[in-house]
Amino acid sequence: MAAAVEQEPQPLSLELLPTDPLLLILSFLDYRDLLSCCYVSRRLNQLSSHDPLWKRHCKKYWLLSEAEKTRRKQSWKAIFISIYSDLGRYIQYYATLKKAWDDIERYLGQRCPRMIGSLKDSVQEDDLDAVEAQIGCKLPDDYRCSFRIHNGQKLVVPGLMGSMALSNHYRSEDLLDIDTAAGGFQQRLGLKQCLPLTFCIHTGLSQYMALESVEGRNKYEIFYQCPDQMARNPSAIDMFITGTSYLEWFTSYVNNVVTGGYPIIRDQIFRYVHDKECVATTGDITVSVSTSFLPELSSVHPPHYFFTYRIRIEMSKDALPEKACQLDSRYWRITNAKGDVEEVQGPGVVGEFPIISPGRVYEYTSCTTFSTTSGYMEGYYTFHCLYYKDKFFNVIIPRFHMVCPTFKVSTARMETNHNEYAMDEDEDSTDTDEYEDRHRVLDIPAPSGRCPEGAGISKTLCLSSYSSDTVESSSSSIAYSL
Repeated sequence: MAAAVEQEPQPLSLELLPTDPLLLILSFLDYRDLLSCCYVSRRLNQLSSHDPLWKRHCKKYWLLSEAEKTRRKQSWKAIFISIYSDLGRYIQYYATLKKAWDDIERYLGQRCPRMIGSLKDSVQEDDLDAVEAQIGCKLPDDYRCSFRIHNGQKLVVPGLMGSMALSNHYRSEDLLDIDTAAGGFQQRLGLKQCLPLTFCIHTGLSQYMALESVEGRNKYEIFYQCPDQMARNPSAIDMFITGTSYLEWFTSYVNNVVTGGYPIIRDQIFRYVHDKECVATTGDITVSVSTSFLPELSSVHPPHYFFTYRIRIEMSKDALPEKACQLDSRYWRITNAKGDVEEVQGPGVVGEFPIISPGRVYEYTSCTTFSTTSGYMEGYYTFHCLYYKDKFFNVIIPRFHMVCPTFKVSTARMETNHNEYAMDEDEDSTDTDEYEDRHRVLDIPAPSGRCPEGAGISKTLCLSSYSSDTVESSSSSIAYSL
């Protein structure tokens, strides 16, 4: 009698699975693995070409919409492969940079239409390859990817990369197109193998990207140059660091813009940083402060760090009419990183004595300097009531901190007699109304006291102060998100 032989169960083959669960498994694969499945078997080849599987990848990597798919009249897989053949080397950057460009275009489209109109169309791979051959350096892929979306902007005002205005100083940075950037590529000592990313036509200021790790810089680091005024070597250039890569530098800037972190004033982006906790309310009056560091008016050697601050004073719209008042004077307590304290008192603010009434807003811009890399200010304004002229009261100005960005000292710096150039630290910081005197200490030629009309900057902007009765409220008004 033949012994009954128990048959072992056959191992379950992936191809024996029903179609639906197999498609579900394939939906978790990345595009590389999905393409590899095409070479495993005929059935997997058919299933991996299932068009809905490629829809997810088209949206994830290329941000493609249904409308774009309809316009192209191709399958999702065909569209993915078509775009990949052109932009495949940028697949890890494209979606992030494309979203950043889309976000800033959408946000500024209604607020700063002239700025968006200055953007240039994308360049092709051959253009970028030609620039690499011209400068003798490789461009980082995230930088190349951005220029496959937009080739920077025209040299216009306002610049896409932010503005700053004081009573006699103006800066607005354009994002350079690839050819202009290549024309400014540096080979001189101190800026060797550095590519300019931005340019201000008023100050000549640029942000540079290091294309090689030389002269103490990290590869692809982005910075403002800062000549060492105490060294005898002209190639001794210190650096204020603004980014570790193009992707981080550009996307973080865009995020600050589209989230309202940087205010839009007179159709321009102003790079003021506002701490949401830097707000103080006294009775019906609220004071808030935002700050910005100005690298073009600062130096590491000698230590001179220039900051501007923007103050907003507003009275609640629910306040009684008899609460209307006028600012008489200011008091500042200024403390540097060493703990040294200076007290400043003076009439009005920036030469004005603003009147504040229910629902009204007054804003002004001022500045200060430190010989340390950080410091803070706090104080109060003294007001008198318009209805009861003998009634005076103080309004608190919240403490606000100013911190210099990370900087690197030039490796070419020569030993010098620092005492010859030492600054008098007894005059470490000053209130803004002495701006002209401080500017001469910097030994920089004083810029024109008014902005050129061709720059599109209103005369009101140059006054460095605003009141809600003279500025029409709109999406591009002086009011910004707190």
